[in-house]
Amino acid sequence: MELEKESALCEAILFLESEPLTVKALSSKSQLSEEIVEQCIENLKSKYSEASCGVELAMITGGYCLVPKKEYWDVLKEYYGSKREGKLSKSAMETLAIIAYSQPITRAEIEKLRGVGVDNMIRLLIEKNLIKEVGKKEVPGHPTLFGTTKEFLKLFRLNSIADLPKLEEEEEARFVLAR
Repeated sequence: MELEKESALCEAILFLESEPLTVKALSSKSQLSEEIVEQCIENLKSKYSEASCGVELAMITGGYCLVPKKEYWDVLKEYYGSKREGKLSKSAMETLAIIAYSQPITRAEIEKLRGVGVDNMIRLLIEKNLIKEVGKKEVPGHPTLFGTTKEFLKLFRLNSIADLPKLEEEEEARFVLAR
């Protein structure tokens, strides 16, 4: 492996950081050029792709971080999972999914899809920092538009909202018809 010491330095920084780091941030912290950091990232990806490694280098919210491999997460999440993970009710998860797939979306549009009021779910998801107000819709009354946050992406280990699993055509049509 080329750049062994440089890769080890980047690995140590990623291990110590609690938030994902961009190449630029990793370059700044390591005092290595961005080109060298990119090579180190490739080295680390290769290293962690081996079956004997329990972690992987993942891109989440536009930055890199060390995370447990998905195949081990079911065993680990009971002890090491986020306090907010696993504490969302089915109703909260359904509301969150609607917002994630339809954002930006208003409270009334969410209620139309769910068929029930969502005030408590919206409040809960805002408290957990999984959704936020992202603007006002240009219609009479100017209702608030909601969208997901970086915390949402981190919780579900997504780099961007585009990484959400694709919906089946029937489900996608349901989301579009409600708007």
